[in-house]
Amino acid sequence: MISFSHVTKAYKKQTVVDDFTLTADASIFGFLGENGAGKTTMMKMIVGLLAPTSGTITIDGKPSSDEATKRKIGFMPETPYFYERFTGMEFLRFCDSLFGHPNRPTHYEALLTRVGIVDAKDREIRTYSKGMRQRLGFAQALVNDPQYLFLDEPLDGLDPVGRREMKQVMLGLKAEGKKIFLNTHILYDVEEICDEMGVIHKGKLLYAGPVKGFSQGKSLEERFVEVISKPV
Repeated sequence: MISFSHVTKAYKKQTVVDDFTLTADASIFGFLGENGAGKTTMMKMIVGLLAPTSGTITIDGKPSSDEATKRKIGFMPETPYFYERFTGMEFLRFCDSLFGHPNRPTHYEALLTRVGIVDAKDREIRTYSKGMRQRLGFAQALVNDPQYLFLDEPLDGLDPVGRREMKQVMLGLKAEGKKIFLNTHILYDVEEICDEMGVIHKGKLLYAGPVKGFSQGKSLEERFVEVISKPV
């Protein structure tokens, strides 16, 4: 279970996240908002890249900043960073070593197979397309076999076939009992694979609950526009 209690993040005079309180326990939770709504800031605070100005974030009742908690987390940033001259296999080995694991080539090959780029395992990352980089970023988020996955726009840059394949990967992870917290601004993705969702706008949480309970008989797009158009 992921819990946020009165979380605020402010930079001088700008408040990016404003008194945010939420409990998310769905298998796949979709965090929906326009660009600049505060989604990425929230995710960076969850995984420890940023500290909240005030409030608390816990995972299974323990602070998300705890070392033991971080070992249960897999994180894919919006724009993954790579060492360009590493091969896909070398990059996963490097990421795995940060968790203190020995070289596990069979594990890395299985991950690359899962995300659909095993044929490029021995190619340098500088030769990868944007879509292949997204897939590799997804694979590195899985390298430590996390219980919780935090994915920031993981389908960005993928073609329609790639988007569908990666959604199937997420559904497969759900079937394995993993929890996924998905940042996105694509309404269709939330409707298709998420169990619950939250809507953030200008740093404030406007809705949290089942995806099916959000639309109220309207299309997801119509309802989303209606919700974020109300005064905050």
